Amino acid sequence: MFTGIVEEIGKVQSAQAGRLVVSAKSTIAGVQPGGSIAVNGVCLTIISFTATSFTSDIMPETLRRTNLGLLNTGDSVNLERPLRFGGEVGGHLVQGHIDGTGKIAAIVPEGDALLMEISAPAEVMKYIVPKGFIAIDGISLTVMEREDDSFWVSLVGYTLKNTTLGGRRSGAVVNLEADIIAKYVEQFNQARRKGITYDFLEEHGFLKRQP
Repeated sequence: MFTGIVEEIGKVQSAQAGRLVVSAKSTIAGVQPGGSIAVNGVCLTIISFTATSFTSDIMPETLRRTNLGLLNTGDSVNLERPLRFGGEVGGHLVQGHIDGTGKIAAIVPEGDALLMEISAPAEVMKYIVPKGFIAIDGISLTVMEREDDSFWVSLVGYTLKNTTLGGRRSGAVVNLEADIIAKYVEQFNQARRKGITYDFLEEHGFLKRQP
């Protein structure tokens, strides 16, 4: 579990088929093989590490659903270590399980901030609500506005300086993870829409099927 507060920007040292090597400093302090780290919001398992880098394998499913397969040597990535019990939750609860990718559709300066429009697929947009949470490349952000197939976020100076979004341009592919609470609410509502059935009553001990 993560919070969407990026700790460090790492650099891709090697991006081969199914394996990623990333240089890092503070985020590899105290790590162990088998531990987790979020790379652009994707929860990866560390298989080995040195004093200045770590290596992770990437499953085919992860390559299909995220932008990690587009990375090249020298690219910058957002890094975050897992949330520790008792630690501060500065963003929101992020699992590191990407729901899909979107594209930066527009970038509009607004004072010292930038407004960014992100186009997203329907399976992500159904969870998007104004003032709700969204993780973009592992960064916890608040949704400003929602449109039919896109949404807007505002990036303050700190976010622009300390994450990869400051260097992104229109058309860039970004990882999207919707708020986990929204997913549970949808699942609950789906169950309610199914209504009370004979199987439901039997499963919960209200009826007993006759032999």
